[in-house]
Amino acid sequence: MKKLILASVSALALLGVAACSDSGTDNTTTQSTNPPVSDQTMKPATPDANKPAEPAPAPAPAPAAPAQ
Repeated sequence: MKKLILASVSALALLGVAACSDSGTDNTTTQSTNPPVSDQTMKPATPDANKPAEPAPAPAPAPAAPAQ
């Protein structure tokens, strides 16, 4: 019984050391990329770009079918 307990404790200790070791980690870093700087400035599509958008007009109702 003592051998089984000793073997279990040893196995847990070995797994604990293996889980906490830093020998297998990747210490590389990555470099972020910045978007290219554009030389063109954004211009409004229309001169009235400061006005709020208006909803589209409602479609005309379909003509009624003649009665027969």
